[in-house]
Amino acid sequence: MRTIKMTDGAELPLDGDLLTLLETLYREVTLRKELDRSFEDMVREIQHVINAMSDDERRQYLAESLFLNTVSYENERLSAYVRRLAETEEAPETESE
Repeated sequence: MRTIKMTDGAELPLDGDLLTLLETLYREVTLRKELDRSFEDMVREIQHVINAMSDDERRQYLAESLFLNTVSYENERLSAYVRRLAETEEAPETESE
C-alpha cells in the first residue's frame, strides 16, 4: 500500500478506502486546527492529495466518491419523500364534515 505525505507531513495511506482519506483529512485539517479551519484550508489539502495521486488512484477514489455520493443523494431523497408522506397522514382534513 502506497502512502503520500500531506502538507503537514502526516502520512495518508492510499488503501482504496475513501473513508480512510476522509478521516485523515478531518484529523489533519479540521482537528489539528481545533475546528478553526477555513473552506480554503480544506480545498488546498484536497488539491495537494489529488496532485500526489497517480491517474489510477484518482480514478479509483473518484469512482468510490461518486458511488457514496449517489447513495447519500438517494437516502436524502427517500427521507424527504417519507417525511412528506408522514406530514400528509398527520395533516387535519380541510373539508367540512
